[in-house]
Amino acid sequence: MRTAQTAQAADASHPPRPRTAHPVLWAALAALAGGAVLCVLGWYGVSGERFAERQLPYLASCTVPGAALIVAGAVLLTHGRSALAAARVEELYGLLVAAEPAMSPERLRAPVASSDELLTVPGGTLWHRADCPLAADRPEAAPADAVILARGTLAPCPICEPPRPATPSEPPTTGPPTAPEPAPER
Repeated sequence: MRTAQTAQAADASHPPRPRTAHPVLWAALAALAGGAVLCVLGWYGVSGERFAERQLPYLASCTVPGAALIVAGAVLLTHGRSALAAARVEELYGLLVAAEPAMSPERLRAPVASSDELLTVPGGTLWHRADCPLAADRPEAAPADAVILARGTLAPCPICEPPRPATPSEPPTTGPPTAPEPAPER
């Protein structure tokens, strides 16, 4: 399945390549193994000699080159792994870009919620549809009052895009009722 996805992700100018072991990693492992063998041989040779002047040839011919091979193998291993990681990142990016379907205009315009019942959340600044994901599972959500919505203190939710409610027939009065004006005299 993975090769099928890789084949789909690659365009016609870049055919898919099978995942192979990198030669740099093999060289690193060979250098590490060779260095370890040389160090062990050098240690064995040095341990069998009693005098320092007879130990120097083992140090010069086995232990020092073995240590150098170990360092070189570590460097190659680090470089090989970073190159392998970069290749994997590129492959994953190709899969993500290729696997992302184009969003159809109908899908983009489809509403998240479709209920006509409006809710408000205490302490909130928005009003929502009843099936809006931001208010649907909240037990403290209360039905929205048209008078509260008409005041303009709450804004419509940008997620569910609820309709603006109809304004009440009479605006609420805050003061005492006013007396009718007297008719002008003739």
